[in-house]
Amino acid sequence: MDFEVIIIGCGPAGLQAAIHASRRKAKTIVIGHPERSALNQAEVENYFGLDKISGKTLIAKGLEQVRRFGGQIVENDVLKTERVQDWFVVSTDDDQQYRAKALILAIGVSRKKSKVPGEKELLGKGVSYCASCDCGFFRGKRVVVVGDESMAATSAILMTEYASEVYWVASELKVAPQLMVKVRATKTKVLSPTSLAKIEGTEVVTGVELNNGTKLEVQGVFIELGASGTSDLAIELGLIPEADGTLKVKEDMGTEIAGLYACGDVTGEPWQLARAVGQGAVAGAAAAKFVKLGAGAQ
Repeated sequence: MDFEVIIIGCGPAGLQAAIHASRRKAKTIVIGHPERSALNQAEVENYFGLDKISGKTLIAKGLEQVRRFGGQIVENDVLKTERVQDWFVVSTDDDQQYRAKALILAIGVSRKKSKVPGEKELLGKGVSYCASCDCGFFRGKRVVVVGDESMAATSAILMTEYASEVYWVASELKVAPQLMVKVRATKTKVLSPTSLAKIEGTEVVTGVELNNGTKLEVQGVFIELGASGTSDLAIELGLIPEADGTLKVKEDMGTEIAGLYACGDVTGEPWQLARAVGQGAVAGAAAAKFVKLGAGAQ
């Protein structure tokens, strides 16, 4: 499906970008899960002109505004981004593809941690947060992928091309049916419902213990507790994040890649609602201008 502007992320930055892009008559779509925004769980009391208000209420109002101005919202996970000629192509976990001439990344930078014993101590010694980054180190080895959502599923599929055995540990399988079919078609051993209790090893990972008492002898543990992080999506497009995982942007929130913008927490601190909304407004307007006027607007 073709659009003019695609926005990945349903937080305040992404929704504000969608509002401004849509108001400028750019055909706009937002992809993400509003309930996963950090704002959704917050109480806001320091935003200009508003008394104390729940973040959930603000997100709901933002969604209404996006739709009112003509923007579309798709609540799915993004699995992959790529550049095909002068199009940005975004693939989601329900086997849909969306194309646009401008793309805005607005999904933050955090990597969720399992916080189980051994995770911190064995990070880089068998524990990883990025299967696509570290898959090559685990050829012929036994690994476990931990997580409930699409990133865990796609990581498990990927690791079957490298590892001798792949276990997928999930407390609940929260993935699209189409993606689950793909997992079942591989050699992945799905262990659900259960969760990770402990990672074992001293110098390197030697195994894991699950909360149901099961022990697995593995050499790799991939913690994949959410959708693709912004850094992963940016790298797929040829944009290298800074050392701290943030994306460098210009005054108009554009990156070094024409048509690619970023706003919100992924551009760095301070991680504040006001900053995210302001950057979203700038990014949305700039992206709309880019697709309406061409590369000269960058």
